[in-house]
Amino acid sequence: MAKEIGKDKFGSFYTGGKVRSRREWRGVKDTLYDYSRWLYIMAQLGKFMVKPRNVKGFFRYRWMSNYLAVPMMVDRFSQGLRGPQLRILHEEFDIIVYDVAKLLDGLFRGDRHLGNDKAYSDKVVLLDENEMTTFMMGFPTLKGLSRETPAAYVSVLLNQHAAERYIDVAQEFGLAGDVCPMPETEAGISIADDFPVLGACAVQCNTTCDGSLLGNGVISKRLELEEGIPCFQLGTPLRHREDDVQEYAANEMKACIKFIEEHTGEKWDWKYYFECMHRVNIATRSRQEWLDMNKTDYPQVVGGNLALYTETNYMAISGKVDLFRKADEKITKIARKAWEDKVMVAKEYRHRAIIWGVQSHFYMDFLVWILNCWGIVPLTDMLSMINTRIFAETDTPENREQAYYDMAWLNENMIMRNRTHGGYKVLLDELWEFCEEFNADMVILWEHMACKALDGMHGQFEEKAREKGIHLIWVNHDLFDPRITSRQGVRDQVNQYMRTVLREEPLDPSLEILDDDKSW
Repeated sequence: MAKEIGKDKFGSFYTGGKVRSRREWRGVKDTLYDYSRWLYIMAQLGKFMVKPRNVKGFFRYRWMSNYLAVPMMVDRFSQGLRGPQLRILHEEFDIIVYDVAKLLDGLFRGDRHLGNDKAYSDKVVLLDENEMTTFMMGFPTLKGLSRETPAAYVSVLLNQHAAERYIDVAQEFGLAGDVCPMPETEAGISIADDFPVLGACAVQCNTTCDGSLLGNGVISKRLELEEGIPCFQLGTPLRHREDDVQEYAANEMKACIKFIEEHTGEKWDWKYYFECMHRVNIATRSRQEWLDMNKTDYPQVVGGNLALYTETNYMAISGKVDLFRKADEKITKIARKAWEDKVMVAKEYRHRAIIWGVQSHFYMDFLVWILNCWGIVPLTDMLSMINTRIFAETDTPENREQAYYDMAWLNENMIMRNRTHGGYKVLLDELWEFCEEFNADMVILWEHMACKALDGMHGQFEEKAREKGIHLIWVNHDLFDPRITSRQGVRDQVNQYMRTVLREEPLDPSLEILDDDKSW
């Protein structure tokens, strides 16, 4: 057991199919800090479980058992981290744990199967997991809740096998087997009657692909025809970089807000909207400063820390929770001090990598694995290269009209569509610009085999990488389904490239092959 970064043989932590055989020793100070945060997470889970309706939910919904793995998930993402990096991780992940617990509590409170609090349910707007929640930034008295986030998205982060049953259910129902497993999982959960049922209305979006539209169709019909919950389909332009579609996008946002007002009886609050937009701007400035640090020799907010926190803060929160503003400011303060002190995330940096494509959700801690095993620093990822605009946050008549365009622009540029829609420039050309900005010598390109938008450009990525002299590692996966490509299958693709093409030996050989196929 080692205090210093890079001294542990992390492969020895995985024995007999377990996730970890022991906790990591990080020296007295960091170990005590890490343990205190572990206790905080256990306290959050304990507070959630003391409510009888939440205990009932644990037995009512199959996917709830995955939440036993929450402390383990945070341990996986923190592997090898010390000092400021460990603190940045916990600032980000601990607030995500808190927010998901709060989300689950709200879902179960209004759920007709569990809490059945009708007064609360009548103030709930169900949200599509794959959309920005900007249209909720003017409704301070309403609760925007996503059922898909805890049931599908987070579950697969916790347990790589969480989605398999629901994928099979959807295909048994007759849905195509080559559809993206994420919307197929969500459709399968609906078919299996494994979603909480609540809400005055619901808003779905046409992001991000045809598979999402297919899943939304199944879910919306059940909501409307069986459960009496009306759905609004928010149409977002695919050519989001074009000026001539912005008026249409703004009108869609107006129609969505009107729909929510009609079905909840609440009215749009401009004061609350501009407060939320102020916090969105703080998040944007913070994330931009982190990325600017990552362009230097001493990157600080990297890997899964950046990816998962950006997804939560940017999409699900959208300025509505002040705790995230405080977290943004604290993370920035820690990162800035670490950058000034030239703190390194790992013992050795061999390569600086941009992570592109849609990442495998059953193996998101892959990013800390490449750092510990091969010394590849994951500087940023495709889903984190999103908004850089600062929007109007002062309440004036002109800004009120502009706000619809701003909300629409944010929705058009949500994390899963701003690179996969809008033409080849946003997906292909800008990647190489980012490589230059971040001084990256490597691209790890997730090739999600059910994502047609990315797969169709395989040859163009190869051609440009050769032209630019960038090492390009393709990593095939199937997003939610590890039966197609396992975690070790993902690792093997990197191992083979590093050994055969670059002729390098791993920093930690014990991590090359891990016995974690059956582990959470």
